[in-house]
Amino acid sequence: MSVATWVNDTLVRDPTERRIFAALAVITALLVVGVFAGVIGPRFLLFQVALVGMYALLSLGLNVQWGYAGLINFSVAAFWGLGAYSAALLTAPNSPLGMGLHPVFGFLAAIVVSALVAILIGIPTLRLREDYLAIASLGLAEVIRLIILNERQWTAGSSGISGIPSLLEWLPLTGAATTASIIVVLLAVSYLFLRRIHRSPWGRVLRTIRSDEDLAKALGKDTYRFKMQAFVVGSVVMAIAGAFYAHLNLYIDPSDLVPLTTFYIWIAVILGGTGSNRGAVVGAAVVIAIREGTRFLNDIAFIGNLGLDVAPLRLLFVGVLIILIMRYRQDGLLPPKDELIWPSAQKESSAASRGAAASDGGVVTDGTTSGGPSDGGKDQ
Repeated sequence: MSVATWVNDTLVRDPTERRIFAALAVITALLVVGVFAGVIGPRFLLFQVALVGMYALLSLGLNVQWGYAGLINFSVAAFWGLGAYSAALLTAPNSPLGMGLHPVFGFLAAIVVSALVAILIGIPTLRLREDYLAIASLGLAEVIRLIILNERQWTAGSSGISGIPSLLEWLPLTGAATTASIIVVLLAVSYLFLRRIHRSPWGRVLRTIRSDEDLAKALGKDTYRFKMQAFVVGSVVMAIAGAFYAHLNLYIDPSDLVPLTTFYIWIAVILGGTGSNRGAVVGAAVVIAIREGTRFLNDIAFIGNLGLDVAPLRLLFVGVLIILIMRYRQDGLLPPKDELIWPSAQKESSAASRGAAASDGGVVTDGTTSGGPSDGGKDQ
């Protein structure tokens, strides 16, 4: 399979999506040009790449829960915080635990802790209606934040945890380049894994549950077990993003666990297209572009001359973008469409339809059928 074929089958599905990816390519090229021109610092750009990757992981985790199974989770920041604090407490020498372990143990702890918390919150809620999980997860986010804030002997409280080690310091790269490379690898592995399970029978059952849970039950599926699995998988991906953030920022405190993070991730999933892994990644990139790009609006001479403080209006810009998407692209920038179907199955289906059309005497050209010799090629 050529690279062009893989891109066409995996990323680009229609002319609108081609324009979206073309716009993203142009923006990326402008950023690279800005680096070479000295307008943008390489370290700053690499940090933004790391942020986009982290937000993309969070969006992929929420997409598993909401996009696949229809589970409303308002505690994205909580699971992200659990991952960050698990990594910080085990790896920072001056943390209350004082272990100073290798970062690998921090990531493993983040996975285990997030999975256990997801199971504990899922047991009493996933057998009930979806709104019970929404209420419970909303309360969970605040409970975890308050526990971290008040249990100072274990979490250092409002003082936060500093001295978190960087990842792979032995690599012959700068710290920013190393973290950017690591998040790209983490994102690629997570994306391919989620793409694989999305197209598996497990993923198809989740989509059925999201569309009609009663139908899934009538087909003999244990919907509670499937929803629990989706909730745990999504929470673990969020915790991995949190553990990475701890080693990216090298400092963590309770103020990082703000509900605004959850809001941004929901927006990213909705903008990208609910249920679409591609959309989750692109939506995260758009949110970071707005969140970080608006910081420099006041530096523009025209805006500065107006005497307006535009930078804090980033939430307004996000809201306007949502309105535009809902108006012109209701399913999101990159809706899932046929993401559940293996490319080979798509080709077999297309070949079968072409063969059926040909057997009826039609001539297939670009997926359309014209009349055969029996009708002279004319419509009857």
